[in-house]
Amino acid sequence: MQYDVIVIGSGPGGYVAAIRCAQLGLKTACIEKYPTYGGTCLNVGCIPSKALLDSSEHYYNASHTFKTHGINLDNLSVDFGQMLKRKNEVVQKNTSGISFLFKKNKIDGYQGIGSFKDKNTIVIKKEDGTTQEITGKNIIIATGSKPSGLPFIKLDKKRIITSTEALTLPEIPKHLILIGGGVIGLELGSVYARLGAKVSVIEYMDSIIPTMDKSLGKELQKVLQKQGMEFYLSHKVTGATAKGKEVTVTFDNPKGEKQELKGDYCLVAVGRIAYTDNLGLDKIGLKVEDRGRKIAVDAHLETSVKGVYAIGDVIQGAMLAHKAEDEGTFVAETIVGQKPHIDYNLIPGVVYTWPEVAAVGQTEEQLKEKGVKYKTGSFPFKASGRAVASGDPDGFVKVLADTATDEILGVHIIGPRAADMIAEAVVAMEFRASAEDIARISHAHPTYTEAFREACLAATENRAIHI
Repeated sequence: MQYDVIVIGSGPGGYVAAIRCAQLGLKTACIEKYPTYGGTCLNVGCIPSKALLDSSEHYYNASHTFKTHGINLDNLSVDFGQMLKRKNEVVQKNTSGISFLFKKNKIDGYQGIGSFKDKNTIVIKKEDGTTQEITGKNIIIATGSKPSGLPFIKLDKKRIITSTEALTLPEIPKHLILIGGGVIGLELGSVYARLGAKVSVIEYMDSIIPTMDKSLGKELQKVLQKQGMEFYLSHKVTGATAKGKEVTVTFDNPKGEKQELKGDYCLVAVGRIAYTDNLGLDKIGLKVEDRGRKIAVDAHLETSVKGVYAIGDVIQGAMLAHKAEDEGTFVAETIVGQKPHIDYNLIPGVVYTWPEVAAVGQTEEQLKEKGVKYKTGSFPFKASGRAVASGDPDGFVKVLADTATDEILGVHIIGPRAADMIAEAVVAMEFRASAEDIARISHAHPTYTEAFREACLAATENRAIHI
């Protein structure tokens, strides 16, 4: 079979690339090594974790906040099996949706491991051991990433686990020890903390979610501690061992003193690494960077081999599903001669704890490092009528604007529906809005998004109305 484009991988980057190529009239194939489409995100990442986050949030509210709303419940309990069943149903609906879209757009799907024979020929090794070759004028590598580990910790995937196993545990842990205070770990830690597990977080850096604005990490830690999670910051993990149903994690505190924690599960969530195994990159003269196994690309996301592109987690930049989607569209449009554009500074990041955390643009730390003169406007959700009414007073919106021009340089939110609220900030910054532009735009009352307007008012000559 000959194609205009062959996409290796059907995650958010891969399937979006394939669909956009097909929309543009290119004969397209997509290769996926697993039985279902959707990659990590739909199968063992974004979607199943959000399903569990939503289910656990319902339970947490029923057990902790319903009484304040005048709702009394007796004999409340968790049917963890049903919770996992619902999660699986959500995954199935989403992955089957990709199959429907492939048929609708006349994309040929292949199941198996795709690898290069040469720059235009891909060998597909199927589950039964047989192989098939297809050729394409253009190849898009969209193979994503997998959980990273620590060289001195052996993952048995039963008691010492990754995020993948954390989505299918046979029981709610009594004590979950979490190595890593980043996005993935905190989301999954939140799931089990809400369901009654003791959750201990050991983080090497001096704050959680260390890649985001420090004020967000500080506030999130405060809120999660109120929810029962405990934190060991600036602590260095030295080992983890499992014996029977018990896991022992050893670590050094900031003074270098040795400590240990015992629990029944240990989740290692120290990031992800690009998945470039078995691609046969050496056969086309492509090398990966040793650290992170990333593939180098140019401004058009083309590798050093003409006609071979790479997107998503296998190239530099944040490992985010929506970044990969934008890159998939970008490459498809580049192939047909269009002039697409991506502003990497304006790709938002989100943490789906509760309250949610979301940010776009520059952090205060980045602006200080660059010597950019900026002003700050902040508004707490405890002063928001809508947040008080819904019982979500934790968090704030912080806006960073250029001192001279008032252009918004960064927006950092921790609070209810922050994941949805950040979209307004992205739109504003795409059009290079000033803080005063937002301050002068009418926002419905009462809504959470009024907090963004108030933060912009605060950044504009300290004009916030409700604080």
